[in-house]
Amino acid sequence: MKRIWRKEVSKFVSLYMIKGSFDVRYLLALLVNAAISFFQLQTSVYWILLSKRVNVSTKTIEEIDEGVQVMDIKQLQTFFTAAETLSFTQTAQLLDYAQSSITAQIKTLEQELGVQLFERLGKRIILTEEGKRLQHYAKKMLELDREMKKAISNEQEQVLLKVGAQESQCVYRLPSILQQFQQAHPQVKIIFKPVHTTAIAKDLLQAGKLDIALITDTYQETAMLKRERLIQEQLVFVSAPKEISQPLSAQQISTETMLLTETGCSYRNHLEAQLQKEGVNPLQMIEFASIEAIKQCVMAGLGITFLPKMVVEKELESGQLMEVPSTIDLAPIYTDIAWHKDKHMHPCLEDFIAIAKHSYEAFKDEKRA
Repeated sequence: MKRIWRKEVSKFVSLYMIKGSFDVRYLLALLVNAAISFFQLQTSVYWILLSKRVNVSTKTIEEIDEGVQVMDIKQLQTFFTAAETLSFTQTAQLLDYAQSSITAQIKTLEQELGVQLFERLGKRIILTEEGKRLQHYAKKMLELDREMKKAISNEQEQVLLKVGAQESQCVYRLPSILQQFQQAHPQVKIIFKPVHTTAIAKDLLQAGKLDIALITDTYQETAMLKRERLIQEQLVFVSAPKEISQPLSAQQISTETMLLTETGCSYRNHLEAQLQKEGVNPLQMIEFASIEAIKQCVMAGLGITFLPKMVVEKELESGQLMEVPSTIDLAPIYTDIAWHKDKHMHPCLEDFIAIAKHSYEAFKDEKRA
């Protein structure tokens, strides 16, 4: 019995881990469904405990657990309908079964419980005392079954989509994608989580804490993930407008104040790794949590920065900032869309991927123009 119970509980815990979270309705559905499964698997044992007047086999609980084929919801519905109509013919019509199927289901149920549920009096049937007791419990279990299905259905209507991305993607690319997505799926709740590197995205996707991730980083193998390339990012050094005699080299950075994003950001990691490789350290490094704060400080002449070009395009066009040419050799940075290879692809998730791919194609066209 304990073995079967653990199996049922494990099944529902797995469902919880896929969803990532639940509210009261989901908890109710989980408990109800677990109770139904337990009832189905242990019906014979229940009858030993609930009825002193039923003559059942003297098998031990362990033997019942291993050997009895117990009732399912379909059999329970068939019995309850027959108990209400007191007619196998009418029950067959109501449930759209052959009458022989109704008779077989009732016979199987009686064998499983070790009791007679109906007394046959000629062409009429009437409930036995055991049948009346089962009718009482069958009604409760069928009501719980309907309640469970309703709770699960309502839960599915409130779909949660967990998306990971860098700040630059969230601020400058995702708004248009989200606008299109929410028009198509207004019932979907979206939660964003910061994802600065491939390693972070991989861990969160594998743990089920993200459904989808937009990874902006140098390319790295991720065997457990499915990835599709969206765009190659253009990273630039930027400063306030000033005279520049020659391209910026790694050595010249040692004389500059660098305004950078927080530690752990993929393109900052990439730049620091290259400078360390060349044995160079900036004169001073100031770290910011916000790209907008970095831009404002650079425009005020506090130093230079290294950012995706998409986040400074307006300021470059307006002349508030200028791009600083560089001779520093850096590997390309890409933005990929990724999800776990074994992820259940909910229709709204497939739509999000399709909308993102289409939108990034438009971003590439703008970039080429």
